[in-house]
Amino acid sequence: MSSLAGKSVIVTGAASGVGLAIARKFRDKGAQVMMADIDDDRLAHEAKSLCKDGEQVRSFTCDLREKLSIANLMATTIDSFDRVDVLVNAARQVISSDPLDPQGDVFDTLMQQNVKNSLRLSQLVAKKMIAQAEGSSDRNIGSIVNVTSISAQRTLPELLAYSVSCAALDQMTRSLAVALAPQGVRVNAIALGGVMTGHLKEALKEREELRQELTAVTPLGRIGDAEEAAEAVLFLASDKASFITGQILAVDGGRTNLDPLDAPSG
Repeated sequence: MSSLAGKSVIVTGAASGVGLAIARKFRDKGAQVMMADIDDDRLAHEAKSLCKDGEQVRSFTCDLREKLSIANLMATTIDSFDRVDVLVNAARQVISSDPLDPQGDVFDTLMQQNVKNSLRLSQLVAKKMIAQAEGSSDRNIGSIVNVTSISAQRTLPELLAYSVSCAALDQMTRSLAVALAPQGVRVNAIALGGVMTGHLKEALKEREELRQELTAVTPLGRIGDAEEAAEAVLFLASDKASFITGQILAVDGGRTNLDPLDAPSG
């Protein structure tokens, strides 16, 4: 992963969970990291803890629903590091809802947070990647990695809106990958399943038996660590994946390969 040393990376949703683990992994590989999140206090604390020499890690508090915030995030990154080589869209929102209750409809919220925000930032970053590579002979000028979920492929009625937003993000990944391939920008995604995210931690506090239910439908028989998801992101962002684009890599312990009727019993 030495190809990541010196690269400029933006990670959204970086104040906690998988986003924080991703930011930490990039820092460990020698990348310059811009951590972005809406949680000001937590973001500042985590960025300070990751900053070893005062130059490698920066943070920017922003609401990605606002176009001006996206533009300011980009401007601050360029101001700090002169360029941007990798974007990781790790900011996600998970909300359960009653699929038959129009009053509880959260489609607009989740499509905005999980799809539109990532699309707008990706478009802006991709344009910068292309512009800064003008005249370069490098065929791989940048990488975008989205964080989505295997919910896009599973049927959980209480997660209807979330599942649809993840499916849209998957298709956005593929479409951008094809559109940006001629310019040398790769776009991929990791789909989480049974990984210890902030949302899963809260769910386990409310219902501990969920842990056993998840491990029962996961062939590897355990819940994954946020660091394991981060390693997958690092691979897709690195030169090791230079001929990979438009792919959705499931980080789920094999769960998407398992028919629930054939779940292992022991």
